[in-house]
Amino acid sequence: MSLKVDSFPSSGAFDLIKASLSDEKERTNAIKKGGAIFAFSLTNSNNETDTWYIDLKSSGTVGKGSGPEGKKADIVLSLSDADFEKLIEGKANAQKLFMSGKLKVKGDIMKASKAETILKAAQTKKAKL
Repeated sequence: MSLKVDSFPSSGAFDLIKASLSDEKERTNAIKKGGAIFAFSLTNSNNETDTWYIDLKSSGTVGKGSGPEGKKADIVLSLSDADFEKLIEGKANAQKLFMSGKLKVKGDIMKASKAETILKAAQTKKAKL
């Protein structure tokens, strides 16, 4: 089942992330590096907000919502759909988005920086497609 939502063009990236975590070695490595549940709260051009999560704490799953059932995110990253797309494509830097106020982080900011590892995996998957 696709995680893409038409009103959020960049949401297709969560399918790429999910695909990259389907490989057991990749998933184990990502969990080891991530160590947290990341929620991405995206706002589109119509000012609508939706949320996806990446569980890099235990299961290595990706889904819709703020976290896997019965769990909540350790880190919530809030940004525009357009900026998330730039981040996935490697055209934007998370640190610069944060410093300019375009990326807001709730939770452990040091762990938040580890989200870039999995986003880079999505960039690699996208390049292979």
